Amino acid sequence: MVVILAPGAYKFWRRYGFASFLVFAAGAALTDVAFFAAELHWLGWTNYLWVWLAVHHLGFAWRDDRLGRVAKRLLFSAAGFAALWLMVTKGPYPLAMVGSPDPELSNTLPPKVTLLALGIFQFGLLLALETPMRSALNGLRLWTATVLINSMIMTVYLWHITVMVIFAALLYLAGGIGLGIEPGTTDWWWSRPVWIAILFVLLLPVALLLSPLERRGRAADAAIPAAARQIAGAMMICLGVALLAMYGYGGGPVARLDLISISLVIVGSGISGLLPKLK
Repeated sequence: MVVILAPGAYKFWRRYGFASFLVFAAGAALTDVAFFAAELHWLGWTNYLWVWLAVHHLGFAWRDDRLGRVAKRLLFSAAGFAALWLMVTKGPYPLAMVGSPDPELSNTLPPKVTLLALGIFQFGLLLALETPMRSALNGLRLWTATVLINSMIMTVYLWHITVMVIFAALLYLAGGIGLGIEPGTTDWWWSRPVWIAILFVLLLPVALLLSPLERRGRAADAAIPAAARQIAGAMMICLGVALLAMYGYGGGPVARLDLISISLVIVGSGISGLLPKLK
Protein backbone atom coordinates (compact mmCIF):
# COMPACT_ATOMS: atom_id res chain seq x y z
CA MET A 1 0.00 0.00 0.00
CA VAL A 2 2.85 2.40 0.82
CA VAL A 3 4.44 1.72 -2.56
CA ILE A 4 1.15 2.36 -4.36
CA LEU A 5 0.70 5.62 -2.41
CA ALA A 6 4.29 6.72 -3.13
CA PRO A 7 3.42 9.11 -6.03
CA GLY A 8 0.91 10.99 -3.89
CA ALA A 9 3.24 10.94 -0.88
CA TYR A 10 6.04 12.39 -3.01
CA LYS A 11 3.82 15.25 -4.18
CA PHE A 12 2.97 15.88 -0.52
CA TRP A 13 6.69 15.99 0.29
CA ARG A 14 7.58 18.30 -2.62
CA ARG A 15 4.88 20.75 -1.56
CA TYR A 16 5.40 20.80 2.22
CA GLY A 17 8.83 19.28 2.87
CA PHE A 18 9.46 18.09 6.42
CA ALA A 19 6.03 19.35 7.47
CA SER A 20 4.56 16.45 5.50
CA PHE A 21 6.78 14.04 7.43
CA LEU A 22 5.58 15.58 10.71
CA VAL A 23 1.96 15.03 9.67
CA PHE A 24 2.52 11.28 9.38
CA ALA A 25 4.63 11.20 12.57
CA ALA A 26 1.90 13.08 14.46
CA GLY A 27 -0.69 10.65 13.08
CA ALA A 28 1.36 7.74 14.46
CA ALA A 29 1.79 9.41 17.87
CA LEU A 30 -1.90 10.33 18.20
CA THR A 31 -2.90 6.82 17.21
CA ASP A 32 -0.76 5.45 20.03
CA VAL A 33 -2.33 7.91 22.46
CA ALA A 34 -5.76 6.61 21.44
CA PHE A 35 -4.48 3.04 21.72
CA PHE A 36 -3.12 3.37 25.27
CA ALA A 37 -5.11 6.21 26.85
CA ALA A 38 -8.54 5.62 25.32
CA GLU A 39 -8.05 1.88 24.70
CA LEU A 40 -9.13 2.30 21.08
CA HIS A 41 -7.12 -0.73 20.04
CA TRP A 42 -8.86 -1.04 16.68
CA LEU A 43 -7.53 2.41 15.74
CA GLY A 44 -3.98 1.17 16.29
CA TRP A 45 -4.13 -0.75 13.02
CA THR A 46 -4.12 2.54 11.07
CA ASN A 47 -0.49 2.88 12.15
CA TYR A 48 0.40 0.52 9.34
CA LEU A 49 -0.04 3.64 7.21
CA TRP A 50 1.07 6.45 9.56
CA VAL A 51 4.27 4.78 10.76
CA TRP A 52 5.45 3.38 7.45
CA LEU A 53 4.49 6.42 5.38
CA ALA A 54 6.61 8.48 7.80
CA VAL A 55 9.55 6.08 7.45
CA HIS A 56 9.10 6.07 3.68
CA HIS A 57 9.22 9.86 3.73
CA LEU A 58 12.75 9.73 5.11
CA GLY A 59 13.81 8.36 1.74
CA PHE A 60 12.50 11.49 0.03
CA ALA A 61 14.54 13.63 2.43
CA TRP A 62 17.67 11.64 1.59
CA ARG A 63 17.19 11.73 -2.19
CA ASP A 64 16.48 15.47 -2.11
CA ASP A 65 19.62 16.00 0.01
CA ARG A 66 17.68 17.60 2.86
CA LEU A 67 19.57 15.89 5.69
CA GLY A 68 22.69 18.07 5.76
CA ARG A 69 26.18 16.96 6.70
CA VAL A 70 27.37 14.10 8.90
CA ALA A 71 26.97 16.02 12.17
CA LYS A 72 23.32 16.78 11.42
CA ARG A 73 22.64 13.17 10.48
CA LEU A 74 24.20 11.96 13.73
CA LEU A 75 22.09 14.49 15.63
CA PHE A 76 19.04 13.16 13.79
CA SER A 77 20.03 9.63 14.81
CA ALA A 78 20.64 10.61 18.44
CA ALA A 79 17.21 12.23 18.65
CA GLY A 80 15.59 9.03 17.37
CA PHE A 81 17.52 6.91 19.87
CA ALA A 82 16.68 9.25 22.77
CA ALA A 83 12.98 9.14 21.88
CA LEU A 84 13.09 5.36 21.59
CA TRP A 85 14.90 4.98 24.94
CA LEU A 86 12.38 7.19 26.71
CA MET A 87 9.42 5.34 25.25
CA VAL A 88 10.61 1.85 26.25
CA THR A 89 11.98 2.83 29.69
CA LYS A 90 9.48 5.46 30.81
CA GLY A 91 6.51 4.68 28.61
CA PRO A 92 4.20 1.70 28.10
CA TYR A 93 6.14 0.18 25.20
CA PRO A 94 7.95 -3.20 25.41
CA LEU A 95 11.72 -3.40 24.83
CA ALA A 96 11.55 -5.91 21.98
CA MET A 97 10.90 -4.25 18.63
CA VAL A 98 9.81 -7.57 17.07
CA GLY A 99 7.68 -9.83 19.22
CA SER A 100 7.08 -9.29 22.92
CA PRO A 101 6.98 -11.34 26.13
CA ASP A 102 3.52 -9.82 26.63
CA PRO A 103 1.11 -11.38 24.10
CA GLU A 104 -1.28 -8.44 24.58
CA LEU A 105 1.28 -5.74 23.70
CA SER A 106 3.67 -5.55 20.78
CA ASN A 107 5.59 -2.81 18.99
CA THR A 108 4.77 -4.39 15.65
CA LEU A 109 1.23 -5.77 15.95
CA PRO A 110 -0.09 -3.21 15.33
CA PRO A 111 2.89 -0.90 14.64
CA LYS A 112 3.73 1.68 17.29
CA VAL A 113 5.52 5.01 17.09
CA THR A 114 8.55 3.24 18.60
CA LEU A 115 9.23 1.77 15.15
CA LEU A 116 9.38 5.27 13.69
CA ALA A 117 11.87 6.33 16.38
CA LEU A 118 13.93 3.20 15.65
CA GLY A 119 13.79 4.00 11.93
CA ILE A 120 15.02 7.55 12.51
CA PHE A 121 17.86 6.26 14.72
CA GLN A 122 19.00 3.68 12.16
CA PHE A 123 18.44 6.00 9.20
CA GLY A 124 20.56 8.83 10.58
CA LEU A 125 23.33 6.49 11.73
CA LEU A 126 23.59 4.64 8.43
CA LEU A 127 23.51 7.82 6.35
CA ALA A 128 26.30 9.28 8.50
CA LEU A 129 28.41 6.47 6.99
CA GLU A 130 27.24 7.14 3.44
CA THR A 131 30.43 8.83 2.17
CA PRO A 132 32.91 6.11 3.28
CA MET A 133 30.51 3.40 2.12
CA ARG A 134 30.24 4.98 -1.32
CA SER A 135 34.05 5.03 -1.50
CA ALA A 136 34.17 1.36 -0.55
CA LEU A 137 31.59 0.52 -3.23
CA ASN A 138 33.87 1.97 -5.88
CA GLY A 139 35.73 -1.34 -5.61
CA LEU A 140 34.51 -3.74 -8.30
CA ARG A 141 34.29 -6.82 -6.08
CA LEU A 142 32.20 -5.23 -3.34
CA TRP A 143 29.95 -3.51 -5.87
CA THR A 144 29.43 -6.78 -7.77
CA ALA A 145 28.51 -8.57 -4.54
CA THR A 146 26.09 -5.77 -3.68
CA VAL A 147 24.36 -5.98 -7.06
CA LEU A 148 24.17 -9.78 -6.82
CA ILE A 149 22.61 -9.73 -3.35
CA ASN A 150 20.16 -6.95 -4.29
CA SER A 151 19.01 -8.99 -7.27
CA MET A 152 17.64 -11.56 -4.82
CA ILE A 153 16.95 -9.39 -1.79
CA MET A 154 13.17 -9.88 -1.83
CA THR A 155 13.63 -13.64 -2.10
CA VAL A 156 15.88 -13.55 0.97
CA TYR A 157 13.34 -11.40 2.81
CA LEU A 158 10.39 -13.65 1.97
CA TRP A 159 12.07 -16.98 2.68
CA HIS A 160 14.49 -16.45 5.59
CA ILE A 161 11.77 -16.92 8.21
CA THR A 162 10.42 -20.01 6.44
CA VAL A 163 13.88 -21.60 6.45
CA MET A 164 14.32 -20.74 10.14
CA VAL A 165 10.92 -22.17 11.12
CA ILE A 166 11.53 -25.43 9.23
CA PHE A 167 14.98 -25.80 10.79
CA ALA A 168 13.67 -25.05 14.30
CA ALA A 169 10.81 -27.52 13.78
CA LEU A 170 13.29 -30.25 12.83
CA LEU A 171 15.38 -29.48 15.92
CA TYR A 172 12.23 -29.65 18.04
CA LEU A 173 11.28 -33.04 16.59
CA ALA A 174 14.84 -34.21 17.27
CA GLY A 175 14.44 -33.50 20.97
CA GLY A 176 14.82 -29.73 21.10
CA ILE A 177 18.53 -29.53 20.31
CA GLY A 178 19.75 -25.98 20.96
CA LEU A 179 16.25 -24.67 21.73
CA GLY A 180 16.38 -24.76 25.53
CA ILE A 181 18.94 -22.00 26.10
CA GLU A 182 17.64 -19.14 28.23
CA PRO A 183 17.40 -15.96 26.08
CA GLY A 184 19.75 -13.18 27.16
CA THR A 185 22.23 -15.45 28.92
CA THR A 186 25.92 -15.71 27.99
CA ASP A 187 25.38 -19.10 26.34
CA TRP A 188 22.48 -17.65 24.36
CA TRP A 189 24.62 -14.79 23.01
CA TRP A 190 27.49 -17.14 22.12
CA SER A 191 25.05 -19.36 20.22
CA ARG A 192 23.80 -16.48 18.03
CA PRO A 193 26.74 -16.58 15.56
CA VAL A 194 26.28 -20.34 15.23
CA TRP A 195 22.58 -19.91 14.48
CA ILE A 196 23.26 -17.15 11.95
CA ALA A 197 25.94 -19.21 10.17
CA ILE A 198 23.74 -22.33 9.94
CA LEU A 199 20.70 -20.40 8.74
CA PHE A 200 22.83 -18.60 6.15
CA VAL A 201 24.06 -21.93 4.76
CA LEU A 202 20.49 -23.26 4.63
CA LEU A 203 19.04 -20.10 3.08
CA LEU A 204 21.66 -19.74 0.34
CA PRO A 205 20.51 -22.62 -1.92
CA VAL A 206 16.86 -21.64 -1.41
CA ALA A 207 17.61 -18.05 -2.45
CA LEU A 208 19.62 -19.15 -5.48
CA LEU A 209 16.86 -21.55 -6.57
CA LEU A 210 13.96 -19.10 -6.21
CA SER A 211 15.59 -15.75 -7.02
CA PRO A 212 15.02 -16.07 -10.81
CA LEU A 213 11.31 -15.59 -10.07
CA GLU A 214 12.16 -12.20 -8.56
CA ARG A 215 13.98 -11.05 -11.68
CA ARG A 216 11.08 -11.79 -14.00
CA GLY A 217 9.41 -8.67 -15.33
CA ARG A 218 6.33 -7.77 -17.31
CA ALA A 219 6.43 -8.05 -21.07
CA ALA A 220 7.09 -4.74 -22.80
CA ASP A 221 3.57 -4.66 -24.20
CA ALA A 222 1.84 -5.91 -21.02
CA ALA A 223 -1.26 -3.99 -20.04
CA ILE A 224 -0.94 -2.28 -16.65
CA PRO A 225 -4.22 -1.95 -14.71
CA ALA A 226 -5.47 1.52 -13.84
CA ALA A 227 -4.37 3.02 -10.53
CA ALA A 228 -7.83 2.52 -8.98
CA ARG A 229 -7.72 -1.20 -9.77
CA GLN A 230 -4.20 -1.53 -8.37
CA ILE A 231 -5.15 0.23 -5.13
CA ALA A 232 -8.36 -1.80 -4.72
CA GLY A 233 -6.48 -5.03 -5.41
CA ALA A 234 -3.71 -4.13 -2.98
CA MET A 235 -6.25 -3.38 -0.25
CA MET A 236 -7.89 -6.77 -0.77
CA ILE A 237 -4.51 -8.52 -0.63
CA CYS A 238 -3.54 -6.66 2.55
CA LEU A 239 -6.88 -7.47 4.19
CA GLY A 240 -6.65 -11.15 3.28
CA VAL A 241 -3.09 -11.50 4.58
CA ALA A 242 -3.92 -9.53 7.75
CA LEU A 243 -6.91 -11.78 8.52
CA LEU A 244 -4.80 -14.91 8.03
CA ALA A 245 -2.08 -13.46 10.29
CA MET A 246 -4.60 -12.59 13.02
CA TYR A 247 -6.80 -15.70 13.01
CA GLY A 248 -4.87 -18.39 11.16
CA TYR A 249 -6.67 -21.35 9.60
CA GLY A 250 -9.96 -22.41 11.12
CA GLY A 251 -10.25 -19.47 13.53
CA GLY A 252 -11.94 -16.09 13.55
CA PRO A 253 -15.40 -14.71 14.24
CA VAL A 254 -16.81 -15.86 10.88
CA ALA A 255 -17.12 -19.42 9.60
CA ARG A 256 -14.49 -20.36 7.00
CA LEU A 257 -12.74 -17.03 7.41
CA ASP A 258 -9.54 -18.67 6.17
CA LEU A 259 -11.13 -19.43 2.77
CA ILE A 260 -12.50 -15.90 2.60
CA SER A 261 -9.04 -14.51 3.36
CA ILE A 262 -7.36 -16.64 0.69
CA SER A 263 -10.06 -15.63 -1.80
CA LEU A 264 -9.39 -11.95 -1.03
CA VAL A 265 -5.70 -12.46 -1.79
CA ILE A 266 -6.38 -14.29 -5.07
CA VAL A 267 -9.07 -11.89 -6.30
CA GLY A 268 -6.99 -8.89 -5.24
CA SER A 269 -4.01 -10.26 -7.13
CA GLY A 270 -6.15 -10.67 -10.21
CA ILE A 271 -7.56 -7.15 -9.98
CA SER A 272 -4.05 -5.75 -9.53
CA GLY A 273 -2.77 -7.60 -12.58
CA LEU A 274 -0.35 -9.74 -10.56
CA LEU A 275 -1.60 -13.13 -11.70
CA PRO A 276 -0.11 -14.71 -14.84
CA LYS A 277 -2.28 -14.49 -17.93
CA LEU A 278 -3.68 -17.73 -19.29
CA LYS A 279 -3.13 -18.24 -23.00
